[in-house]
Amino acid sequence: MNYHIETYGCQMNLHETEKIAGILHREGYTSATSMEEADIIVFNTCCIRENAENHAFGNLGALKKLKRANKNLIVAVGGCMVQEEGKAQFLKEKFPFIDILFGTHNLARLGELIRRRKQEKKTLIELFPARSGVEDGVEPVRASYPNAWVNITYGCNNFCSYCIVPYVRGREISREKADILSEVETLCAAGYKEITLLGQNVNSYCGSDGTRFFELLDEVASAAQGVRIRFMTSHPKDFSAELVAVMKAHSNICKLLHLPAQSGSNRILSLMNRRYTREKYLENIALLRREIPDCAVTTDLIVAFPTETEEEFCETLSLVKEADFSSAFTFVYSPRTGTKAAQMEGQIPEEVAKDRIMRLIDCVNKNTRKMSAQYVGKTVRVLCEDYDAKRALYLGRDEYGRMGYFTSEKNRVGEFVDLKVDRANGISLFGSITGD
Repeated sequence: MNYHIETYGCQMNLHETEKIAGILHREGYTSATSMEEADIIVFNTCCIRENAENHAFGNLGALKKLKRANKNLIVAVGGCMVQEEGKAQFLKEKFPFIDILFGTHNLARLGELIRRRKQEKKTLIELFPARSGVEDGVEPVRASYPNAWVNITYGCNNFCSYCIVPYVRGREISREKADILSEVETLCAAGYKEITLLGQNVNSYCGSDGTRFFELLDEVASAAQGVRIRFMTSHPKDFSAELVAVMKAHSNICKLLHLPAQSGSNRILSLMNRRYTREKYLENIALLRREIPDCAVTTDLIVAFPTETEEEFCETLSLVKEADFSSAFTFVYSPRTGTKAAQMEGQIPEEVAKDRIMRLIDCVNKNTRKMSAQYVGKTVRVLCEDYDAKRALYLGRDEYGRMGYFTSEKNRVGEFVDLKVDRANGISLFGSITGD
């Protein structure tokens, strides 16, 4: 029996797909080479933006033909979109060929749902209102070597006015420090070269013994000598001098901080319920660069939030320049049913939103190209992650997140290499490795 998984959304979803693969392996399935060869197809969905949902809808519709050709094919849909209020029933009605619908809180029960579906021959919908705990007992089938993800928290308590995550992921729960450290040590022993600590807001981690995030990060870095450590995502309201001190103290913690700003306007930040100001955000950046001058900062930015004026949008443009972001993920505000922002007056017309996002992307790209150009002629340490067969190039990131491409006569995946950069294109670097 073969399986295929379609994944949408963030790193959290990518890691949960590894857990879904673990469940399917336990149930006797192996990975299919194509969707057409699969006996079960699982969609792990996202609902953070409307585009993510529409993408999933389009691809789900294409399964009708496969289902008609193979009556025994099982189609399962899970993740954030299914957990949205009323969305499971909507999916059942729109796509009656779906066999299993499960939410974010009961992923570990997928194996049992598959067995039930084979016996009962009816559509199963199972949604839990909240997580029963922080451990799901699922051994993931990791597909990201030499990188590995480790959850430290689940859920979110922030309730930003535009964000659906607290409603579909639940309130924040922190894993036990001992369990996190055990998983990190196991990954190090297995030969993983980079570990990313994951949470909707890693900074607010709080173990049952009172351990705070910077203390956990300190212990993880100490336990994983020689292994790169990353973490995401950080919330500016929980940024601290203690975190900076730990980043500075450990050479294996990547000097890269992803710190979503979302807007450069204080009024918009207030409407977003972000609980910090532009001034405070820039103070955080100043502290970080005072202590770690070469630290790169990436961010998330939203344009066309309800009632955003042209002047307030320009404040976001100026923030990009003042904060000197290494790169940024940019988005047009997307109303999410159930959030406060979706009910606000002053929704921005589509043509205005499109104009603003294009201007923001141009502003970000200029900064990104400027920073990439500074790499040319230098040698950087890159962890090789993969091979691009179309380009016939190996690729990997430096600690600041820049992707480097190079040729090699032998397989370099999983190795640290020194890349002499000959040219830069956007966020990509091209060159040759020394000593090859």
